[in-house]
Amino acid sequence: MIAMTDRTETLKRTAIQIRRDIMDIAAHCGNGTIHVGPALSCTDIVTALYFDVMNVDPQNPLWEGRDRFVMSKGHAYPALYSALAERGYFPREELLTTRRINSRLQGHPALGKTPGVDMTSGSLGNGLSCGLGIAWALKLQKKNAHVFVLLGDGELQEGAVWEAAMSAPNHRIDNLTAIVDYNHLQSGGSVENINDLHPLADKWRSFGWKVFEIDGHDIDEITDRLRLAKTFYGRPVCIIAHTVKGKGISFTEHDNSWHSRTATQEEFEIAMKELDVQEEALGPVPLKGGVWDETV
Repeated sequence: MIAMTDRTETLKRTAIQIRRDIMDIAAHCGNGTIHVGPALSCTDIVTALYFDVMNVDPQNPLWEGRDRFVMSKGHAYPALYSALAERGYFPREELLTTRRINSRLQGHPALGKTPGVDMTSGSLGNGLSCGLGIAWALKLQKKNAHVFVLLGDGELQEGAVWEAAMSAPNHRIDNLTAIVDYNHLQSGGSVENINDLHPLADKWRSFGWKVFEIDGHDIDEITDRLRLAKTFYGRPVCIIAHTVKGKGISFTEHDNSWHSRTATQEEFEIAMKELDVQEEALGPVPLKGGVWDETV
């Protein structure tokens, strides 16, 4: 059987590889804990951005015309570093230097240190303000580039987020998209128990944002809404992505103990087997030229 290469399945394979990288970092970096759960929950979003939606050039990371990405939930850096490595910003082997002394891959994204990182992040609540400033500057410079900001749901309890949320529509910053990774868990427990965000979509709408709610693990829905956000005119867009913390590996899903920890060798091996099964379920590996390789 011969079929045309399916973009969706290619993206799914990429997301599986990024999840492998995340668990590789968690098992083998050996320098402090790794935020596995938050990284796995946003993997499909980051995959869609870097491998389908954003206009970037890994060979020229500082290209002025590029789209920008701000990982406001900076503790999810394993997903970002993995995507950057898979996209070609730096060698994949460098992932295993994460959080080591003198590594370019520190415990939170650092502007000017890691190729492809557009903004330093880690102090929660600041990313949307930074993204707003970048987007506004791009508009003033008449550059046709878009800014995406990924926020955690627990992070939305920070007041600075809502100052930026109020300001962006007021200034018609329509080259800005906020993406909420809504997995309902934060470091201390359930978001609903700690400081409930409901009704979240209505809150963003009340500030003047165009709001879409999506399945944060449906690659087609993610790419469709992100692409639509890039063309939306007159006000910024907020995409509320309903996700599962620890998505993609059975024993990490919904388990908040994986918010920040390392993986044992046994856990790593189990995770790799599960991800192999997921990849095998996608069928033969697509080749360049638009046909399937049935010999695999």
